[in-house]
Amino acid sequence: MEPSAGGAAALAPAAALFHSLSDPARLAVLQHLTNGEHRVRDLTDHIGLAQSTVSAHLACLKECGLVDSRPQGRASMFFLTTAPELLAVLAAAERLLDATGHAVELCPTYGLGQTGARTLITTNDDTLEESTR
Repeated sequence: MEPSAGGAAALAPAAALFHSLSDPARLAVLQHLTNGEHRVRDLTDHIGLAQSTVSAHLACLKECGLVDSRPQGRASMFFLTTAPELLAVLAAAERLLDATGHAVELCPTYGLGQTGARTLITTNDDTLEESTR
């Protein structure tokens, strides 16, 4: 991202993009969609969240242009709109976390130990459980 004369206003779209990626459940949805198209029901089974929660996250991701859907019978099949770019961003995030020693986890504002911070915990059967700390 190049600096521009617009300052913070010019960075607002990037901030909105990162905000759309800031929820662990949305990241889990995106991660599952990297394997191909899924129905809401498939995602609820894989992620372990309520159908209404998954649908709300898909709506957010769709409004942000990260996912789209196509009808298949009575269901909708959801898919990534820009898989290569999204995978590159997620890989860069992993590299950044590694480079910083995951210091953001201890951040007093955004860290994992914050009151009310939502985290998703992977269980033995690869489902995710929502937890509030």
